[in-house]
Amino acid sequence: MTVRIGLVGAGRIGAMHAANLAALRTPEGAPAVRLSITDAVPEQAAAVAARTGAAPRPTVRALLDDGVDGLVVATGTASHPELIRAGLQAGLPVFCEKPVALSVEEAMPLLDEIERVQGVVQIGHQRRFDPGYVRARELHASGALGWLHTVRAVTGDMTPPPVEFLATSGGLFRDCSVHDVDVLRWITGREVTEVYARGSNRGDPRIGEVGDVDTALAVLTLDDGTVATVAATRYNGAGHDVRLELQGSQGSVAVGMDEHMAVRSAEPGVGFPAGPPHTTFHDRFAEAYRREMAAFVQVLRGEIPSPCTARDAVAASRVADAAQRSLETGAAVRVEPLEAAPGAGRAAGRR
Repeated sequence: MTVRIGLVGAGRIGAMHAANLAALRTPEGAPAVRLSITDAVPEQAAAVAARTGAAPRPTVRALLDDGVDGLVVATGTASHPELIRAGLQAGLPVFCEKPVALSVEEAMPLLDEIERVQGVVQIGHQRRFDPGYVRARELHASGALGWLHTVRAVTGDMTPPPVEFLATSGGLFRDCSVHDVDVLRWITGREVTEVYARGSNRGDPRIGEVGDVDTALAVLTLDDGTVATVAATRYNGAGHDVRLELQGSQGSVAVGMDEHMAVRSAEPGVGFPAGPPHTTFHDRFAEAYRREMAAFVQVLRGEIPSPCTARDAVAASRVADAAQRSLETGAAVRVEPLEAAPGAGRAAGRR
């Protein structure tokens, strides 16, 4: 029942994944995962290993030579394709944080390669494991909401990340709103056909100087005519606010409407929500991240298929790219089907 997993990257996300993997248990109560860790900074890998009972390794090669059953990639985006390929060449299921590559164009040959070798890759869109999003998907699939007429997605960081990060993040839509796009596609089962976006900078002027915006809104048209809005900001001082509203012909449901929602009612006598707001994304999605790693263990055991394939992730990135182009040009941008993208091979049309 115990599996061996190699983790590459011991930064903030990697350390969280290590802790979540180390906490998994078999039905008998034994550790479900034996973990090996490597990082470009050996001291960082050693520190995370010491906290989680993992074995530090000096290189990726040494980690793979441990005879691991699966690979978790939590490094910078530029190294994702190389490490995914290393896992595929070793015949391992791979979990990799989003995005698949620095650009959709770079990711397309890798998608073909994954499908050619029948590789198993799970990409880290953790909202697919959040209980609220899961329930919203179930309600929509059951028909309880009727047909959707409006979808509203919101992601608000309480405070912006360092400007140095924003300078290389690809923009607010690619870094942040891509998660909203992914769950929108996952919940509705529809594709986005057109995007129109606007943005602004009213906070730190350095965000604009590095080519980004601190607040943005995109109007998305789905292939069945449903209209969706995706809003994001780096300055939601009330707390880390992530919500999704599905409004249908027969019912409506909201994800994120709990006691920790970073919104307060203006109605007299209304005390909801009473709890303290979330302040970070790992606080808001702590349970989702735990479930995500548990799902990857199931994937590498062959118990379930990948719950978020590389093709799923690239499809979301294409929509985020279109939003960024719309933001820059001021015009609506059509989103072509993924199989029509430049560099898409024969395998790219398969679902």
